[in-house]
Amino acid sequence: MAAVWQQALALDAKFNAYRTPNNPQFRTLYIRRRSQLLRECAKSGKDPSVRKDHLHIRAQLLNSRYGSPAFSDGGSIRSRSISLRSGGRSGLDNFDKLNLSDSKKHRRNLSSGSLKHIFEGPMKRVFDSIEVVPTDEAEASRAMAGGKTVSENYAFAGMHHIFDQHTAAVTNVKFGHDDKTRLACASLDGTLSICQVIPDPATVICMLRGHSAGVTDFVFSLSNDVILSVSLDATARVWDIAAGKCMRVIEDSMAAELLSCVFHPLNNNMFVTGNSKCFVQVLNISTGKGYKGGSSKVTGKVLALAFDSTGHILWTGDDKGSIHSFTIDVNSGKLIKARRITVCEGLPVTCISARSWISREARDPSLLVNCCVNALCLFKIISEDGALQLKKRFPVKQKRSSIRSTFCPLMSFRQGACVISGSEDMCVYFFDVCKESKPCVNKLLGHSAPVLDVCFNCDESLLASCDEQGMVIIWKREGKQIG
Repeated sequence: MAAVWQQALALDAKFNAYRTPNNPQFRTLYIRRRSQLLRECAKSGKDPSVRKDHLHIRAQLLNSRYGSPAFSDGGSIRSRSISLRSGGRSGLDNFDKLNLSDSKKHRRNLSSGSLKHIFEGPMKRVFDSIEVVPTDEAEASRAMAGGKTVSENYAFAGMHHIFDQHTAAVTNVKFGHDDKTRLACASLDGTLSICQVIPDPATVICMLRGHSAGVTDFVFSLSNDVILSVSLDATARVWDIAAGKCMRVIEDSMAAELLSCVFHPLNNNMFVTGNSKCFVQVLNISTGKGYKGGSSKVTGKVLALAFDSTGHILWTGDDKGSIHSFTIDVNSGKLIKARRITVCEGLPVTCISARSWISREARDPSLLVNCCVNALCLFKIISEDGALQLKKRFPVKQKRSSIRSTFCPLMSFRQGACVISGSEDMCVYFFDVCKESKPCVNKLLGHSAPVLDVCFNCDESLLASCDEQGMVIIWKREGKQIG
């Protein structure tokens, strides 16, 4: 029952960015209320099959209204993300531009917004019968993206604020999910900080203290009320953000340094850690215990972890230059090793990010990888067990530091798609993955040490970057109103 309501909440959170675009406070209130209601319903003792049916129908309704932001409900990583709503925020502004392989009756049913035909047949069959054709008439799509070029969209230049509350390298910076105001930072000084960046002046809300060694990784829960962190002190900690206190300490079963962590995207009661003894472990956040069959050894220290959006595939990156893919059962937590891909033998893979939809021109599910080979690598995901094919390499300086990168959050409706990475030459780089030549569209100068991590807030009005000296810079986009 708990797994089902967590999946329902994850589904709602996935579409939350599309709700009331001019009222983010309502979106936050909505997702918190949904969390509360789902928790209460999970305790009612109803038949789990009824709630699974509810989850399936709700997925169809949300997909029909907003279009799928990720993989289709069928779970296939080769399936296409479409909109079944004509006009508005759908991103498919002219339904006549869709290439339907089915009959005209299909088109009439879909464009009219009727769900009757969808519920009578498998959702996946409807999705697979549609091919998106980018057109010059996609006015709503261009309006959502601001109608600008990629270079104009990422013309970050001015500094909004500089934080220096940490006394050692800041390893990670992250904004909350669907949040443009709250930023969290993790440092090798053993602390985490929660910062409010809007309104001006930006302030440090609280410091999270408890780890006895450097914090190597952390992640927000879907509802942004909890942070999970891991540390060189061989513990994972669960933090209540509102109270600023540690709720639970989970010790590594091998007493090994913990180097990476990630929540399961559909069930935040399940998380994964990677340690310095080359083990990946799936654990339950409520009990602090591992799942049976949820542990596996890889070729090196586990420096990076990433799930695909369905939670079916887990990738790990290690210090020997390998990426391993696993399939995971969300109910049992069991890991099954699938593939091994060598990025560069003997050189650490320090960051992995997965996206299932980049842009209308670059639509393949993709993996973004930092490796200590002076390059940022973009891979195409080519099978349902996580096999990869290298698409592009972008030049960044990285030979020794744990550099991280990220996809831009607002890609789906733009002519082009951007990725951003830190670098050992103290710069932040913006690359357009759709450009064959001169892909670098912007470079930010301001740090005085290698830049370790970068992240956007949800509307891309602000960019945060952190470095090895503990400085965090908040950059503002030119022409974008903050607040």
